[in-house]
Amino acid sequence: MVELGKMETEKQNQNTLNLDEMSIKEALTVMNNEDKHVAEAIEEVIPEIEEAVRVIITQLNKGGRLIYTGAGTSGRLGVLDAAECPPTFGTPKELVVGLIAGGKTALTEAIEGSEDSKEMGKEDLQAIELNVNDVVVGLAASGRTPYVIGALRYANELRTPTIAIACNKNSAIGNEANIAIEAVPGPEVLTGSTRLKAGSTQKMILNMLSTISMVGIGKVYKNLMVDVQPTNEKLISRAENIVMKATDTDRETARRALAESDGKVKVAIIMILLNTDKDSAVEKLEETRGHIRKAL
Repeated sequence: MVELGKMETEKQNQNTLNLDEMSIKEALTVMNNEDKHVAEAIEEVIPEIEEAVRVIITQLNKGGRLIYTGAGTSGRLGVLDAAECPPTFGTPKELVVGLIAGGKTALTEAIEGSEDSKEMGKEDLQAIELNVNDVVVGLAASGRTPYVIGALRYANELRTPTIAIACNKNSAIGNEANIAIEAVPGPEVLTGSTRLKAGSTQKMILNMLSTISMVGIGKVYKNLMVDVQPTNEKLISRAENIVMKATDTDRETARRALAESDGKVKVAIIMILLNTDKDSAVEKLEETRGHIRKAL
């Protein structure tokens, strides 16, 4: 394992050696300039991200789950991405799972030592009954977190596909995983504070993994969130707007179709575009596993 001090995420950034002497504007400007390296680092690993998305789509189509596992900032980012999937894509909360070393308490407090246990990484996957149809994504900015290594090793034992996201090359978690996504945005503005560029890098990669995977399993039509759940006033209006945009119709027609489809946006869209009733629209979508374009 590479010595911590020699990792990119731990090196001193030569552009911020006098951070404590900079004016506020100078400090903000240098942070902004450093953040520009995040997208550049991700661009270099698009092939690995593409490979990961293909695996995730395959596993989700098998009835498996997308499971994120990490500690500290990395773990919180995984939990955040998992929590955003149900309201965005109408997925059951069990489909995308976020595990963090130390459990729920670690979302708001630092749980010292929890990330150092390989066994805990394994036990947390056992607790949710990991199986071969799932896919496990291990997150660690340093790429060496024992909790994540333990989780990935256990998943490998079950032959569950594994993906690693790190911000250092030749990472320990990358060596454990089937697919290693190692995007390196460089030393942090504040030395070793991986909630900064490394955190942004991981967040953007998670955005890609979950969003494009959901596109792949039929949760999106055009660029519209067609499985959104209209559970409050804002989302009811959003559902109407989505139906209007997808079908080029007026609000009254969209509202009527949504009422007849029990608030199911996809069903309402098929009803309007194919001029059919609810039952026929539902049948079409079932035949195509929820893909609107195929149903059309």
